[in-house]
Amino acid sequence: MTTVNSFAPVEGHAARVLILGSMPGVASLTAGQYYAHAQNAFWKIMGEILEVDASASYKKRIETLKDSHIALWDVLESCMRPGSMDAAIDMNSAKTNDILALLRRQPEIRIICFNGGAAEKIFKKRIQPSLGDYCGQYIRLPSTSPAHARMTFKSKVEAWRSAIEPII
Repeated sequence: MTTVNSFAPVEGHAARVLILGSMPGVASLTAGQYYAHAQNAFWKIMGEILEVDASASYKKRIETLKDSHIALWDVLESCMRPGSMDAAIDMNSAKTNDILALLRRQPEIRIICFNGGAAEKIFKKRIQPSLGDYCGQYIRLPSTSPAHARMTFKSKVEAWRSAIEPII
């Protein structure tokens, strides 16, 4: 099995929202970019909410997140996982990112959004107990992964919009 490593967090000044995924998939790891899989809806959803072209350069999309007070990271720093599916993560090998340190750097974060159930589950089990007196809101959002096709794109946009827009 292959060990995979997450990216550094995306964080600007005064982030108010933190979006957490589980671990970048193969396409993202290969490209060195968050949500690089062509069928992943993350950037299209962000495009709808933040009014940025989803096909803009990666640098432009990242800057738009930062300018919108949104931080982006993954709950896992590294793990063994064949392929891209969250279900294939070997949790015995999983090491979490230092979310507490990010929250200390970004004290204005009041909402932590999970991009799907795996990120939320890992966070609640392995990270949340170490957060001490952090009292932000937690929101599980529908996964933007192409594997989560039960929900329409429009419904995903509305769920994400209702969570993010009020705080940014």
